[in-house]
Amino acid sequence: MTVPESDPPTSAPAATPRSNTRHEEYQYLDLVREILDQGELRQDRTGTGTYSIFAPRPLKFSLNRDGTPILPLLTTKRVFTKAIIAELLWFISGDTSSHTLSSQGVRIWDGNGSREFLDSLGLTDREVGDLGPVYGFQWRHFGAQYVDAKTDYTGQGVDQLARIVHTLRTNPFDRRLVLSAWNPADMAKMVLPPCHMFAQFYVSYPGSRSRSRSQQQQQQQPQPSSSSDSNGQPTTTPPKGHLHCQLYQRSCDMGLGVPFNIASYALLTHMLAHVCDLVPGSLTHVMGDAHVYLNHVEALETQLEREPREFPELEIKREKGGSIDGWKPEDFVIKGYNPHKTIAMEMSV
Repeated sequence: MTVPESDPPTSAPAATPRSNTRHEEYQYLDLVREILDQGELRQDRTGTGTYSIFAPRPLKFSLNRDGTPILPLLTTKRVFTKAIIAELLWFISGDTSSHTLSSQGVRIWDGNGSREFLDSLGLTDREVGDLGPVYGFQWRHFGAQYVDAKTDYTGQGVDQLARIVHTLRTNPFDRRLVLSAWNPADMAKMVLPPCHMFAQFYVSYPGSRSRSRSQQQQQQQPQPSSSSDSNGQPTTTPPKGHLHCQLYQRSCDMGLGVPFNIASYALLTHMLAHVCDLVPGSLTHVMGDAHVYLNHVEALETQLEREPREFPELEIKREKGGSIDGWKPEDFVIKGYNPHKTIAMEMSV
């Protein structure tokens, strides 16, 4: 597959973290260093070879800084934000054709949709670019019978994403806020089984512990907090819930994939928080096989020499509420992203 493109360079001055707290990006860098130093040398599906460890400590990223939405885009190399946004909106739309992305200049799935790759999987009747029931299909039509990328699946299968939006709005304490892309019945039809398999969402209410146990037992929804209007009259407003996401990823390409995955699920959490009138809280990234491809070692050694800069702010240019559907790239404004230079890495297919 072709090397992912980069966004245009920026001329903004270097930004440094505002506090003395260790930058969250070091979690990623420390894990890369651990894999390079201690990882087991293993063969892999692509034939490239990897250094690998299993079940490393999770990474955790804040999604707001004192109430300001933050996007954890790695800064020790430039991350291709155009591709992250385009791919996420492609997932949400339920689309399964790589042509939709390549028409936007995002070619990260082209190799997996090529004639050669499809034929190697025995999918000789599949049209070029038809990836099968991959992520977006499972998110929006789980359990539906997959035909091809051109079929209209409206009303078919389980729309997991719509169900999550509805539940966040009506029962934020629910423990079943799970989005799964792992569907064993459809694996043979996919060009690749999902690497980022499922995510669980959780709404917290900071300060709720201070309420008495009897109050907690009686209430079904968070108790409103007191405030005053412009005339000094008391008013009540419900406390804002904070939305958190925990992602489980079975196969983790630390050089190319993981920076994408962190930003993508952070962005999805921001979108869900926006449409459900919640505060973006945190992203926890849990990994299974965390690996460095052998042809990425030199590039990652270069990246490890760099110091992280401040994560950018995120502005969403849509009114609160609304639908999770119909978003466009211009709805997102990433402010203050000033990473180090791009580091080219070859994608293994």
